[in-house]
Amino acid sequence: MKKTSVSLIMLIIALAIIGQVVYANSKEPGSSEDPIVTLSYVEQRIQQLRVYIDDKVSSSPSPQPQPSDQTSDTAKIDIVFLKTGERLIAEEGTEIILRGGTAVAIDSPSGGLANVTVGRDIQNNQAILANNLHIVPKSDGRGVRATNDHVVLMVRGSYKIER
Repeated sequence: MKKTSVSLIMLIIALAIIGQVVYANSKEPGSSEDPIVTLSYVEQRIQQLRVYIDDKVSSSPSPQPQPSDQTSDTAKIDIVFLKTGERLIAEEGTEIILRGGTAVAIDSPSGGLANVTVGRDIQNNQAILANNLHIVPKSDGRGVRATNDHVVLMVRGSYKIER
């Protein structure tokens, strides 16, 4: 009886192992039943994605450049040299960085220059801090006045120099 029960248990274990192997081999790689994928499956999906993207890119119309009356030179940084008493009056959005010398702010009734480096407003006749980014928020006469002959400014945006 012991031999028969041991043999029966061994037969059941063998059938269970064979069943697992057969069941595991019947699943489609990459399906929800088989979450482990092979390299060939991944490469196949990448190729399908490439074909899809190429098809979309080739079928979409390319954008045509729009004619414009205005030219923008906002990316260009000018190096501006001022002497004592000269004023740089800037337009809205102009960025100013003092690189040399000393200068003070010119404000308007609406406010001063925005020093975005330290996060404060620079009012009329207050010193402009060297190597700090100052932005002119409105085109209302704001700017910078040189207090010595060796003022060097980096300026991005529209401005004019007044003597």
